[in-house]
Amino acid sequence: MSNLRKALRGLDRSGWLGAGIVGLIVLAAIFAPLIAPYDPLALNIEDRLAAPDARHWLGTDQGGRDVLSRILFGARASLSVGIGAVLIGALIGVSAGIFAAYKGGLGEQVVMRIVDGVASIPLLVWAIAIVGILGVGPLPVGPLLLPNEVKIFVLVGCLFSPVFARVTYAVARRIAGADYVRARFLQGASHWDIVTSDVLPNCLSPIIVQGTLLVAIGIVIEASISFVGLGVQPPQPSWGTMLSDARSAIYSGEWWLPVFPGLAISLTVVGFNLLGDAVRELFDPRSEARTLVA
Repeated sequence: MSNLRKALRGLDRSGWLGAGIVGLIVLAAIFAPLIAPYDPLALNIEDRLAAPDARHWLGTDQGGRDVLSRILFGARASLSVGIGAVLIGALIGVSAGIFAAYKGGLGEQVVMRIVDGVASIPLLVWAIAIVGILGVGPLPVGPLLLPNEVKIFVLVGCLFSPVFARVTYAVARRIAGADYVRARFLQGASHWDIVTSDVLPNCLSPIIVQGTLLVAIGIVIEASISFVGLGVQPPQPSWGTMLSDARSAIYSGEWWLPVFPGLAISLTVVGFNLLGDAVRELFDPRSEARTLVA
């Protein structure tokens, strides 16, 4: 608890601003059913394309659905993809990085060349290409049927894994060559003991930093995939699908349809970036976590 208090005291103003933004977005997503003024799926043709007013603070869309309610529920899709992808990416990437560092030889070369190959192409290009090949809808995996949203964050998580693999590999290689680690091996310590007591604790800081920053990228990727019709499918709310539905509204005067979902995406991304930068500076300004693969 004292370490947590010390870490919180170390955050600068931008870090606190980012934490506040992220906290509000997360709370809004969790309590969306309680705070949303209307059902986000309920059609009301009489109120279609109503401008923001006292009844509908952010206006309504082409189906008369309340924009504020859809933004609140849409936060769930964006955050679930961003956070879920980071967790999947960390699990795969950390395992791959440790394996490459300790295996050495051909295994190391194969893993790191795969990591370099995936990282050489922009994440968004990978995501749209693979989702386009797999198609829209649930993905059968053996006896399981992955919903479209789960399929997306698993895919994005796999694309995030090279970032975590590089960070873990660098730390694991440095620790593996340290004199005290060799001494522990001579005393009978196993590879598992070294990984759990030395490698993972030293990787934790850069992993947290990278994870915080990658959540923002995951949200942008989800919005982009949904924008082109390959992500969350109507009528379920998603910030990307709301922007896609609002493309024609730019020319017909319904300015609130693209503006408010766009602001939600921008505000969330800025919040996670501010928080990630503050956490990076807090842990170690010279950390390997400075290199983020965008």
